[in-house]
This record gives sequence, structure tokens and C-alpha cells, in this order.
Amino acid sequence: MLFRRDEWSVDVLWQALRTQWGLTELGIALACFGLGWLAARAVYHRVFAAHPERFDRFLPYVGFRVVMPLVAQVLVIGAASVWVLALARPAHVLPVASAMLFWLAAIRVLAAMLRQAFPAGKFERGSEQSLSAVLWVVFITWAIGADSLVIDWLESVHLTVGKSRLDLLMVITAILWVAVILVGAMWVGRLVDQRLMRIGEIDLNLRIVFSKLARTILIIAAVLIALPVVGIDLTVLSVFGGALGVGLGFGLQKIASNYVSGFIILLDRSIRIGDRLMVDNRVGYVSQITARYVVLKGLDGSEALVPNDTLIANTVINQSYSDKAIWTSLQVQVAYDTDLDLALALMRAAAADHPRLLKDPAPSANVTLFGDNGIALDLGFWVADPENGFMGLKSELNLAIWRSFKQHGVQMPFPQREVRILNPLPTAAETAAGLRPGE
Repeated sequence: MLFRRDEWSVDVLWQALRTQWGLTELGIALACFGLGWLAARAVYHRVFAAHPERFDRFLPYVGFRVVMPLVAQVLVIGAASVWVLALARPAHVLPVASAMLFWLAAIRVLAAMLRQAFPAGKFERGSEQSLSAVLWVVFITWAIGADSLVIDWLESVHLTVGKSRLDLLMVITAILWVAVILVGAMWVGRLVDQRLMRIGEIDLNLRIVFSKLARTILIIAAVLIALPVVGIDLTVLSVFGGALGVGLGFGLQKIASNYVSGFIILLDRSIRIGDRLMVDNRVGYVSQITARYVVLKGLDGSEALVPNDTLIANTVINQSYSDKAIWTSLQVQVAYDTDLDLALALMRAAAADHPRLLKDPAPSANVTLFGDNGIALDLGFWVADPENGFMGLKSELNLAIWRSFKQHGVQMPFPQREVRILNPLPTAAETAAGLRPGE
């Protein structure tokens, strides 16, 4: 039941399919394909239909992708065994179908690994399934011997570089090898990243540093492995390193600065995920730290991408460096005949029981200004969860103070002005009587 490519060709397969026995084998193979597809659909409805999030987990997704080819192959092998033992006839089409199903399973596993290697959203299921189909067609073309025409054409397209002769087949082979090795490195890097992020005993910034270092080392190692595989001498890296140094000196120094600054930020832990920062009069929370920038998400949902070197070279206010609680205040005016001790006590009571405010230190009320229209009072307090915003909190406190003042007769002043008229104009009656104004 082993498939040997040197024993088959398009002509041999075509001759087999022209006989009644060959068509029967083809029908059996198609029936096995259909049963494998039905088995895959049953697994989908039982395991994934109500839980689509399982598609994002590597092992369940790979298991689902290989259900169809493996079930169909088991059926094909069983049918071929019965065919050979019961009919005492050699099988021609079924071994080819078995090999195709085996390589379909292998290709789907490799494509799923490729999807796992890329970040979420960069390589979706549709692209992965399309790639699997293309690779399977390529394998079928190779298996039946139809690849010789394609290979001959690729070798005929060539280019001479110095003493070396490069043809299109060599270029495509080199690209494939490099792609396979780099994808393998990215996949391992993502597995390392997922495992590191689950270690709660290590600080989050250190976990991010280790993850980025692991990915960088794996990609560099993949390049160093891939270049000799495709026949490129590693000594060319010395020339490339010199060119890279010149490039960094002239055009890439900003990118290098951001990259190094990102590692400095992560290592000294001056900025962490979830910190509240003020950068250039913009306040937001750090939602992501990358190699080039920090994502600062404001309370309005907008996201600012702040370069890492900006956070290193400029003054940045970290409002949650040692404690995320933030102090803020609101002002209230009362009339001059108000009992200030009562008003201050009512303001403290209005803030004392609010669930978002800290009890220690407790809210404090103070007299801050004797204004034109009234006395300004200030209520200061510490907010335990500033990430939930301040507008709703201050509105609730203002309403509580207003209700309390209204209940206890504390007056809030209206704007008052005293107008004095100097040298008024005479009225019409005074003018007719010949009197001056005021006589």
C-alpha cells in the first residue's frame, strides 16, 4: 500500500482509469472522500459550532483540520486491502488516493502552524485554507509526474550574475526555504510568548522583554540557518553589516533609537501596561508597548502612538507610577451669610459614602476664596478607579451637595452687582420746571 512516484505517471494513471476496474477504484476513493467530509462536518457541529473561539486554539483547530483526510485515508486503506485480498487484483487508483490524503493532512498541519505563527488577524482561516489547497494541487502535480514540464520551464528562465548562473527554480526554492525556516522561528516565538505571558510570578514588563528578545534571537538564528541552506555564504553578512551601520547612522537612527528606548522602558519598568500617563497635555492609559511606540488610549477611546524615544528624552507624568489613585477636587460657592462649618460638613458627608472614593485619606472640604458674589469652597478627594472617568463622578457629587444644601437651607449665591449713577441726566418734568436733577 506504499505509493512510489517512480512507478506512476499521468499516462499510467490514465490507462488505469480507462478500465472498468479503475473507474470502480475511483468511485470508491470519491466515496471515502465524501465520508471523510461528513465526519469533519459532524465534528464541526459537535465541537466548534457553539464554541467558535476554539478555532483560535492550536491543537483543537489542527485536530479539526485533519479529521477529513485521516478518516478518508483509513477508509481508502481498508477498501484497498479488501480490494487486493478479496478480488486478488492490484490496486492502481486507491494507493494514489491514499498518498494524496496523507499529504493533505500534512499540508493542513503545516498551514495551521503558519497561521499560528502570525499575529492574530494577520493570517485568517480563509487564507490558510487557500494556501493548503494550492500546496495540495502542487503535490498532486508532482505525484503524477506533471511537474517535469513546469520544472523545465523554470530552469529555462535564468540570469547570469558574474560566474554564477541563477534560474527561476533556484530563486523560488531559496524563497521557499527561507520562508519555511522564518515561519518556523515565528511559530516557536509565539509559543514562547504565550507561555511567558502565563507566568504570573514575573513582572509583566520583564515578560514582554523576554518575549521580544526570544523572537529577535529566533529570527536572527533562522536567517543564519536559511542563508547556507540556499547556498549564500555567510561572509556577505560582513558587507551587509557595514551597510547597515551606515544606514543606521544616516537614515535609520530614529528607528534604532525607538527600538533601544523600548527595551529601556521595559527593563527599568518606568512605564507599564495600564499606567496613566500625561504626554504633551494628552492623558491616557498605556494599552500596549511595542518595539517602536507605546499605545496611549484616552478615555474617549482614541489611541495615540507615542514613539519610545519621546518617553525617554522628554518629561512624562506617570500618574500611576506608585499608586493608581488620583486626587482631584470640585468647587462650590455659598452666600456670605452661610454657616461655613455646616456647609463644609455637608460637603464632606456627601463624598464620604461614595464607593469610588478612598476612605483613607478621607475627602476634605476647605474655604478657598472670598469672591465677588460668595465664598468659594473646595471639596478634595482621592479617586480609587480613575480609569472609569471623572465626569460622572463629579456630577453625582454635585447633585448630592445640591440636595444636601437645599435640605439644610444653605444658599448658593447669584451674581450680584451694585450700580451707582453719578451726574444723572434731568427728567423731562425737571427740565420744564427749570430744576436741576435731585432738587
